[in-house]
Amino acid sequence: MPKTLALYLHEMETVHHVDPRLTGLINHLAETCKEISFKVSQGALAGVLGSAGSENVQGETQKKLDIISNEIMCRACTESGFVSAVASEEMDHALQVPENCEVGPYLVLFDPLDGSSNIDINVSIGTIFSVLPAGEPHRGVEDAEFLQSGRHQLAAGYVIYGPQTQLVMTLGFGVMVFTLDLSTGNFYQTAENVTISESTKEFAINCSNMRHWEAPVQRYIMELLAGTTGVRGKDFNMRWVAAMVAEVHRILSRGGIFMYPRDNRDPNKPGKLRLMYEANPMSWLIEQAHGRATNGYQNILDIEPTALHQRVAVFLGAKEEVDLVTSYHG
Repeated sequence: MPKTLALYLHEMETVHHVDPRLTGLINHLAETCKEISFKVSQGALAGVLGSAGSENVQGETQKKLDIISNEIMCRACTESGFVSAVASEEMDHALQVPENCEVGPYLVLFDPLDGSSNIDINVSIGTIFSVLPAGEPHRGVEDAEFLQSGRHQLAAGYVIYGPQTQLVMTLGFGVMVFTLDLSTGNFYQTAENVTISESTKEFAINCSNMRHWEAPVQRYIMELLAGTTGVRGKDFNMRWVAAMVAEVHRILSRGGIFMYPRDNRDPNKPGKLRLMYEANPMSWLIEQAHGRATNGYQNILDIEPTALHQRVAVFLGAKEEVDLVTSYHG
């Protein structure tokens, strides 16, 4: 029988001297995502599908499950005793730990339900999380305390709700995959030290936006689409799920490159995805799997954030392809 998540985290404490409070937090997040997984699986039976009739801080229409998942994550994290505060893609500012709960040495950021556009059509979605140091446990955490580059992450990962519910995570010692066994309620390790091939013939991007892209991205995609008749001399396949969790999961499973570039529809936005809730944790996972992640100009993990809901362009996956499209921006 494969090892449980709990046993793996205990080994991390013993072998790599990982703080038991951090492993406790990861265990807590995994348990929390089981609850979200159950809510997702019930769907129409529980009346949780459809729009909530509200917008988040990004100005995006919220789904009912967005709000439900955010409430579950907020409650679980702030009551865990492991964090000083949390920040969510769905909230304007950091959420403080209630006065009747203990505080801990970590800050947690999360996208409670990535891929909202897929909720109602029963396509894979997920929860993304990132853990940063808070220093000494304290209350009254300011938004600015979360503004740490991706290099400061202590743990990152996601839980994907698909045919199986799987937890994919890193503590900085490789990428590990755990699958939820519904008969026991345990996450069991089903892959370890996941790596991404440096080369690929598969890419993911929303080509309907091509006319809005900057010239370097248009050039790169046209070369891929030209196939064997073009300068690349090989054919590429395109995929697009419209959920970052699903896109990254496919790359970690079989390779590829995922791109969500900036476009010219809103010059004030340097990209669509959020640096703190999506790009940083996913980029660290990809880097831990020997891949690459940039915004077209620099490694995403080296970006110094200036705002809690900062947006960023994203190119991540196979090293050769990410390096090539990044060089075109240069």
